[in-house]
This record gives sequence, C-alpha cells and structure tokens, in this order.
Amino acid sequence: MTTDPFQLASGGYTPDPERDTALIVDGVFASVAATLRARGDETDPAELLRANLIALEADNADMVVDEPSRHNLRMTLALVVAYRYLRPRLGRADALAAVRAGFVEPTAPALRAGTRMLLDAAEDPFTALVGLSKIRERDAFGPTFTFERAADDDRRYHLNVTRCFYHDVLVRNSAPELTPGMCEFDRGWIDAIVPERHGFRFTRTTTIGLGGDHCPFHFSRLEE
Repeated sequence: MTTDPFQLASGGYTPDPERDTALIVDGVFASVAATLRARGDETDPAELLRANLIALEADNADMVVDEPSRHNLRMTLALVVAYRYLRPRLGRADALAAVRAGFVEPTAPALRAGTRMLLDAAEDPFTALVGLSKIRERDAFGPTFTFERAADDDRRYHLNVTRCFYHDVLVRNSAPELTPGMCEFDRGWIDAIVPERHGFRFTRTTTIGLGGDHCPFHFSRLEE
C-alpha cells in the first residue's frame, strides 16, 4: 500500500469513493479475521462477510440517492456486517472495540502523515485544510449529509453537521452504537494539526454519535 493512499501530501487530493471505500472495507474485514486468529480461531470469514454485505446493501438500496451515498452506504454497512458477525462470538464490548479498530487503525497512520505533509508544505495551512474540507463536503458526502456554515471567513471556518448519513444508516440497521467508532476515523487527520506550527486549531466538542444534536467541525486561526 502506498504511504499516502489518499494523495493528501501533494495537495492534489481528489475524492475517489471507489478507492477509499475499498480500502476501508478491506481493512474492516481483514481485522475481523485477525481478531479471530488472536483468539485461536483460524476461520476466514471474508467470503461470508462480503456475501452478507451485498445482501445488506440490497436491503438498504432505497437510501442511495447519488454516487457518494452508494459508497458511504457500503462502507457503513461493512461495519454492521462485521459487528453482527463478531458480537455473538466476542460479546458487545469486544465486538465494538474490534470493529472500531478495523475501521480506524489501518488507514490512520497514512492519513495523519499525509495531512501533516500537506499542512507543512502549505503556504497557508488553514486555507489548505479548509479547502480540502469543502471539497469533501461537496464530492465525498453530498446531500445525504446536512452542513451549516456558522462562520466562513479568513479567520474561522465553523462547519456544523446537523445530519449524518452514517448515523442514519446505523440507526436504521439497529447499530447506532457503532457511530462513535466511525467518528474516531477523523482523529487520523485531526491529530496531524499542530496549532503552534500551523497557525490554527481544530475543535470538535461533540458529535451526533456521542449524543449531540450536531457535529461541530471548527477551524480557527490562532489569535495574533
């Protein structure tokens, strides 16, 4: 795997839902097998998991309204499939932890490194990351998410997500407890921000998955 699979470091990032979804689904399903092996179970459930995913996508096909939602549905349902497989074998808490690890950990180092290189190379790191956020809002998320820009100027970009498609999918499939783990995916790029070095800070004080009524993605330049 390339060390920058999302092509962030060059500043030439273009959302590629097919690529990004495949990376994540493969990581989740590989993590299921690794979790079982660590417990002495050599079963390889990959074929069954993929068959279950296809069936679950068909059951939820009415949630697809465009290409981004098709890929976001597939990615989210991969977590549901993994969780349903692991929960009776591991119990709820361990299954949640395993699915979260499979979703977050395979790509986190590359996401963090790519974002850090993007910020370090940018003439204006704040503008670079805000610009990337806006591209993703338009091309990777689309109308199944609702975004409200509470502030959008040269010093602040305060984006509030008031509807999350990921959470909607999980609620519909009786697995809202998976949403906080999905929120953790963002730590990969959040942890790349060094306020004193890059001249801005990012805050996200809650999320819909943690019980909030919105997810605040707030970028703010440091006071001069």
